[in-house]
Amino acid sequence: MMNKRTITVVGGGAAGMMAAIAAAEQGAAVTLLEPNERLGKKLNITGKGRCNVTNNADLQTLLANVPKNGKFLYSVFSRFDGRDAMAFFESLGVPLKTERGNRVFPVSDRSFDVSGALERRLRALKVHLVRDRAVSLDVSGGVIRGVTGEKGAYPAQAVILATGGVSYPATGSTGEGHRMAAEAGHTVTPLQGSLVPLRDFGVGRQLQGLSLRNVGLTVFENNQKIYTDFGEMLFTHFGVSGPLILSASAHMRHFEKKAYRIEIDLKPALDEQQLDKRLLSDFTKYANSDFCNALDDLLPQKLIPVVVEWTEIPPHQKVHDLTKEQRRGLLQLLKHFPVAIAGPCPVTDAIITSGGVKVSEINPTTMESRLVKGLYFAGELIDVDAYTGGFNLQIAWATGRAAGEAAAKEEATGEEFS
Repeated sequence: MMNKRTITVVGGGAAGMMAAIAAAEQGAAVTLLEPNERLGKKLNITGKGRCNVTNNADLQTLLANVPKNGKFLYSVFSRFDGRDAMAFFESLGVPLKTERGNRVFPVSDRSFDVSGALERRLRALKVHLVRDRAVSLDVSGGVIRGVTGEKGAYPAQAVILATGGVSYPATGSTGEGHRMAAEAGHTVTPLQGSLVPLRDFGVGRQLQGLSLRNVGLTVFENNQKIYTDFGEMLFTHFGVSGPLILSASAHMRHFEKKAYRIEIDLKPALDEQQLDKRLLSDFTKYANSDFCNALDDLLPQKLIPVVVEWTEIPPHQKVHDLTKEQRRGLLQLLKHFPVAIAGPCPVTDAIITSGGVKVSEINPTTMESRLVKGLYFAGELIDVDAYTGGFNLQIAWATGRAAGEAAAKEEATGEEFS
């Protein structure tokens, strides 16, 4: 009888847990290394603690939401898409619901229900959980032999690296996986934040604390429109943040050689003609007021001084004296409020990491290294990242599952490693 294939999974996050489950379901003897007291530490803070598990989407929609190396994921997504992920979690006893944008959450709105279900499945499959931090991969002759941790050595016939990126280092994502991959001969592309707040050149400080809801946003790269969205955002002491901004940041990847700005449509429900009628109505009401006192019905209080300053209309000019050109200038500002972006906040503030192990060095069907036999990759460690909306967790589930299944099915050599 053939020996059980021994597999060590490094990292107990979303991708690592899924990889360990998939390998154990195939009958492998699996050891999961995780230094944190809790598994899924980052998983538990996603979606503001509600856990946006996946997106209720088909293959083409998933691929369209992965701006970086999406084609690499074609094979794994075609075998395990958003609906497969939903069926998997519901089979583990986690009822799900689909919200705006096809975002999928547990009915309970508790991320711990998701991580808890994964932990129960790991226990049921007798996955051996070890609280240890991997330090190095043991490779000889182009073949993986196991992992060395701070507390011991873990011989294995296959190793799945699923240590995450470098965002949220407090959750254990410290870049150690990238270091180990590089030491094994892999190329690691430059790491930067994606889904990250953005720094501006000072307007954020003026408007700090101002939250805008139901606004339109357009991203310009070197004056070329590259992205539009609608939703809510926030001005902060360093610049801009909030859901709209996090999504927009995924499109701004070349600050070293390109200039970026965003334009905010403060009145997206009104076209220019309708907004002009609205302005005329307000200006009739405030005809004898100073201009700086005539915008109370139109804008949040905090925004008014900035808008007045940027229109270059004298603040104390009487509204009945405003020219058509001045009104036109105000209208343009309301529809195209500009914020020049200086760059992203540090990667440690990002929701996910852009960059990672180069995809051309990984088999897209099995997630196995093309350089080291028996070494597999899963999740954020790989140079793929997606927009917000459950797509990044879907990458974790699909790559983790593919790596776990492939590692377990690889014909066991029967070799003993000491």
